[in-house]
Amino acid sequence: MWEEIGAICGIWEDPWCIGGDFNVTLSMRERSNQGRLTSAMRRFAQVVDELELIDLPLQGGMLTWSGGRNNQAWARLDRFLVTQSWLDQFNEVVQCRQPRPTSDHFPIVLMGGGIRRGPSPFRFENMWLKADGFSDLLRGWWQEIEVRGRASVRLATKMKVLKHKIKVWNREVFGRLEVNKNSALQQVEFWDGVERERSLSERETELKKEAKDSFKKWVLLEETHWRQLSKELWLKEGDRNTGFFHRMTNAHRRNNSLERMKINGVWLTEEKKMREGIVSAFQQVLSEEPGWRADVEGLQFKCLSSSEAETLEVQFSEEEIYAALMGMNGDKVSGPDGFIIAFWQSSWGVVKEEIMDLFREFYNQRSFANSLNSTFLVLIPKKGGAEDLGDFRPISLLGSLYKLLAKVLANRLKKVLDKVVSGDQNAFVRGKQILDAFLLPMRFLMKVLVKMGFGSRWLEWIWWCISTVKFSVMINGVPVGFFSNSKGLRQGDPISPYLFVLGMEVLSILIRRAVDGGFLSGCNIKGRGEEEMIVSHLLFADDTIIFCEANKEQVSALSWVLAWFEAASGLRINLDKSVLIPVGEVEDIEELAVELGCKIGMLPTVYLGLPLGAHHKAVSIWDGVEERMRKRLAQWKRQYISKGGRITLIKCTMASLPIYTMSLFRMPKSVVKRLEKIQRDFLWGGGSLERKVHLINWEVVCTRKEKGGLGMRRIDSLNKALLGKWVWRFAVEKDNLWRLMIGVKYGQEEFGWKTKEGRGTYGVGVWKEVMKEAKWCWENIKFKLYEMAANKNATVNEMWDHSSGPGGWNLRFHRDFNDWELNWIRGLLIRLRDVKLSSEEDGVLWKGGGHGKYGVKEAYNGLVAINACDFPYRGVWVNKVPTKVAFFAWEAAWGKILTLDRLQKRGWQFPNRCFFVWL
Repeated sequence: MWEEIGAICGIWEDPWCIGGDFNVTLSMRERSNQGRLTSAMRRFAQVVDELELIDLPLQGGMLTWSGGRNNQAWARLDRFLVTQSWLDQFNEVVQCRQPRPTSDHFPIVLMGGGIRRGPSPFRFENMWLKADGFSDLLRGWWQEIEVRGRASVRLATKMKVLKHKIKVWNREVFGRLEVNKNSALQQVEFWDGVERERSLSERETELKKEAKDSFKKWVLLEETHWRQLSKELWLKEGDRNTGFFHRMTNAHRRNNSLERMKINGVWLTEEKKMREGIVSAFQQVLSEEPGWRADVEGLQFKCLSSSEAETLEVQFSEEEIYAALMGMNGDKVSGPDGFIIAFWQSSWGVVKEEIMDLFREFYNQRSFANSLNSTFLVLIPKKGGAEDLGDFRPISLLGSLYKLLAKVLANRLKKVLDKVVSGDQNAFVRGKQILDAFLLPMRFLMKVLVKMGFGSRWLEWIWWCISTVKFSVMINGVPVGFFSNSKGLRQGDPISPYLFVLGMEVLSILIRRAVDGGFLSGCNIKGRGEEEMIVSHLLFADDTIIFCEANKEQVSALSWVLAWFEAASGLRINLDKSVLIPVGEVEDIEELAVELGCKIGMLPTVYLGLPLGAHHKAVSIWDGVEERMRKRLAQWKRQYISKGGRITLIKCTMASLPIYTMSLFRMPKSVVKRLEKIQRDFLWGGGSLERKVHLINWEVVCTRKEKGGLGMRRIDSLNKALLGKWVWRFAVEKDNLWRLMIGVKYGQEEFGWKTKEGRGTYGVGVWKEVMKEAKWCWENIKFKLYEMAANKNATVNEMWDHSSGPGGWNLRFHRDFNDWELNWIRGLLIRLRDVKLSSEEDGVLWKGGGHGKYGVKEAYNGLVAINACDFPYRGVWVNKVPTKVAFFAWEAAWGKILTLDRLQKRGWQFPNRCFFVWL
């Protein structure tokens, strides 16, 4: 069937749509029993990708068929697939699953998208900053607006007035992008027509050049506009990727559009009722229920010292604020005020004094104008087929000035976070969502901060930031409602992740108390000798693993601990998403699951995106990585991205997809080949259903740019560099929980910088794979003279002679030096002469890294073979030249352009003649 569809696609250029029962799924997630990524699934995904077919969002449920014994097997076998040209004509269309009266398949229908009802909020456009004279206009407008009052009120009023001025300028001066672009193009075509009839005068030639420059300007501004709307900020401007940005914008709109919503089991389909229902649901969720709360006064927290608390409350400096501002992503979506961070970054010289006044006001008065803390809630589907309100993740869009203020506070807080958070919490994991932080009660959080020793000024700052929020929910692009909250932290607020970690410390303390009291046993890790340690739990933000014995007493105790935490914090443990996983055979596992009130799981499973309990060499653990890579490609169709965009995509996105897993597991060679093939095909275009030409060998592509490559990374070498980082981390991270566990399990040597080797069946396979990288890592840590040292475990104190005056080095080696080794000892003595001795603990340095620290990039460069080719890279990769142009020059420099003779050598049949003869 796939070949027939491919043949139809080859002869049918008009828009088309294909739908029905394909009897195969696109991914493992489209089956209730996920299993393996089969060859049929790979083939289906490959066909969809290579024919540039688009799988529209499915609303009303993710799975479309059920069968098997007692209808326990569910899958998505039915779908509509469309071409981009079809979607350009019907760009708001989505698939909707309908109720099934008799069949084992759910019917699906194509439905038109929702219509925006209501005014769209103001959004500052990045392209305006590139318009001629706009920055000067901004400066003049800002300075002529005179407002009296406190700093935050002045800023809020100025932004309101400025928005009006920008809207008038945009309507009356800047104009519509498409109209201006077409007008400039018509001017170019006009002068081309004149030039065909006669020669242009000097003035006319200047006018034609001005028309061309104007057209280029509007094309670039249009690309900037659609890039901002598409949210695909990884792809830079200037490569003419406007079509790609436009289509990604429409894809986001389709995916986020709401036609109906199920709230508390009731379907709401009418627009007005759906809006009212969503707002009412969030008002209820974000309101703390009155009643008794368990106290945290009796718990023992780690506390800040008075000096540490004082450092959080020092005056805000201009350098601190400027560094925070410039460290933020300027292109992220704006909040209720409509201004993106890029506006404040570009206007810092004009607005600096007023922003400093805002921070001074916040410092002295512990408050700011409430309007700066308004927030839009945007509902993002957590999964395909989202239908219930709980299937959507509420992301907060904050006002730009509040976001800057919160970023400064977050930068301060993270410096002292390890002083009050226990080693059981490895959060905050950067980039990780904090799902249930949305419901953390404020008063509970403030009690925890008091117990941790935070100062009164800091407490007032935090309270004002979290208690004065006003929410509106964005539904199909229109803000609805205006309400406050009494619980919940905002996802999107820079300081929220850190505050949530502080609140979760209560759960960590409760579990440790249960272990100390003998109610929970934890996991006992034993080493080769008498060393052992107990690990009771691991917390990564709101993802938690708790270890205990498989008996009713301990499970009952765990249930009481969780109940006490709920009573203290007001958070609800989501038992529907919790599982009880037995290790080995447990006879009464069903009774224990009933006692705890959760489901029964099994190993292997997935935790934090990584396989838990799977064999470290199993190919199946990489199925999810391959699936995500293919799924990502389904969103980015090759014909809409320039070659320069493809390079950026592979480097910034595709290549990063497997890094999380590669950081812990060694990738099998068969998986390396498959993933690199996906990258090669994406770079050069084409697929198994069409002829493709990979012009330059992948080995060359993966070399550095200065050596003639594109700077892509070889997956196997990157895997080695990522695994090698654990060797370095073991040597330098003395107090981390994972390091203590490995040290107990294997034992330590060389002052605890290394673990002993795990031989035979002893030890964990993952760490054994890591230790295979120890040799080359330590070659980059030790000096060469180390192998000749008489005492390899000697301390600095033992090598220092205290007998005479200030003392001196007394180095001892086990043999005399050869002539070629004298330079080594001379170099060592020179380095020792420059070292100022101190009483601090010794450490290790990485030779090739910046500041003596391990870097994956430097380690990778040290692992790959360097091509000795003398390549003219400075003449190819020129700043301000579009990447797609530089890519063509790169191909030409290698002599790989597909000229007529090269196409004929590859078997392509063309008439061998010069086409200019026919002009």
